[in-house]
Amino acid sequence: MSSLKEIKDRINSVNGTLKITSAMKMVASSKLRKAQAAIGNLLPYQRQMHHILADLLQHEASAGEAFAGKRPLKKVAIVAFASNTSLCGAFNSNAIRHFAGIVEKYRAGGLRTDDILVFAVGRKMADAARKMGFESRGDFSHLADKPSYDEAASLARQLMSMFENKEVDRIELVYTHCKSASSQIPVNETYLPVSLESSLHEHDHDNETRLNADFIIEPDAASVLETLLPQVLLLKIYAVLLDASAAEHSARMLAMQLATDNGNQLLDEIHLQYNKQRQQEITNELQDIIGGSMS
Repeated sequence: MSSLKEIKDRINSVNGTLKITSAMKMVASSKLRKAQAAIGNLLPYQRQMHHILADLLQHEASAGEAFAGKRPLKKVAIVAFASNTSLCGAFNSNAIRHFAGIVEKYRAGGLRTDDILVFAVGRKMADAARKMGFESRGDFSHLADKPSYDEAASLARQLMSMFENKEVDRIELVYTHCKSASSQIPVNETYLPVSLESSLHEHDHDNETRLNADFIIEPDAASVLETLLPQVLLLKIYAVLLDASAAEHSARMLAMQLATDNGNQLLDEIHLQYNKQRQQEITNELQDIIGGSMS
């Protein structure tokens, strides 16, 4: 049976852990609010841009051929998002499992490892890809910590250039969508070639409204598309980056809340054990006193 000192040490240890998990929960909650605010400000603009793009492409499909044209699949690029650190529940393991499933789908379709180019955003994803035989086409770990439009746009331009130069025939985005503070959904979207049927989030399609409007276009639809299409593609990577970041903070907040709840429950059990042990020692001391006085 543990001594009172050992039980007190356990209580102090659990209290110390609770302070850490509570602080991490508060930090994750604060970062989640900021990420949700950034997404909330961006989404209406991106949805409007996407709908305008889709309507223009319906009438000037040839103008977007560079990024919308489909071709036989010989090489594919996968941009996979995870986090740099742990302590976020099953967020990273789910993201890696989802990425592995996409890779296996392409391998089953006849592509070799050399035909699959991986852009890993987040150290956990980069490490997992390396174990699977892939080397990330760059270090994008800083994007997972601090989403930046300029750096996201730089990655998007690299991807667009590869597709336009026919270095790859398809580009996939594999990330975790933050549906709500308590729900994260794995998502796989085709980034390029651009599809008229695609939307910001296919899983949110029912919540979106199609744009039906007559536009006055100057000088002509082809010229507008030449400028608009790259901008929409740049914005898409940034939106996905913000979404994945919000999902990570959401998962970490939930994990730290669960850890705090479990710690409090453990603390109650240890306190109960301490009180029982203390009561037992008092009872033993009283029995010794009574026994000594009667002898």
